[in-house]
Amino acid sequence: MVEPIDPDVDLRVPAHRSELVRHHGPVLGVIALGGGLGALARCGLAEALPTAPGGFPWATFLTNVAGCFLIGVLMVLVTETWRAHRLVRPFLGVGILGGFTTFSTYAVEIRGLLAPDTVPLAFGYLAGTLVAALLAVLLGHAVTRKAVSGVAAR
Repeated sequence: MVEPIDPDVDLRVPAHRSELVRHHGPVLGVIALGGGLGALARCGLAEALPTAPGGFPWATFLTNVAGCFLIGVLMVLVTETWRAHRLVRPFLGVGILGGFTTFSTYAVEIRGLLAPDTVPLAFGYLAGTLVAALLAVLLGHAVTRKAVSGVAAR
């Protein structure tokens, strides 16, 4: 037997079907809107920094590192600072930053760099992006927490 996605919702019950629209509809709407905006920003950066064949994909690298930094900033703001509306985190985090960052493109670019003459670049890009993205989240979190605590101390 296949388990439902949400065990509290039985789609065979009309009242449950409308519950999905009432409760999840706005969340899905702001995620879609934010995702579109984030993807447009990513596309703009990719157009501004095209990658030559066999070259380092700077646009994707910068997109993912900047997006991870902003995720670190956002998480401090929405969990420790703001009393944000329930749709702010899905809009900004899942929507805009989820649409902006692109780890699927990163994976495709690594695969494209796995040619005999660019294997070292592929592995450098693979490791460099992961390390830089993780450090960016930590830096965004730390910088924002320090800035917020400095403002609160005044």
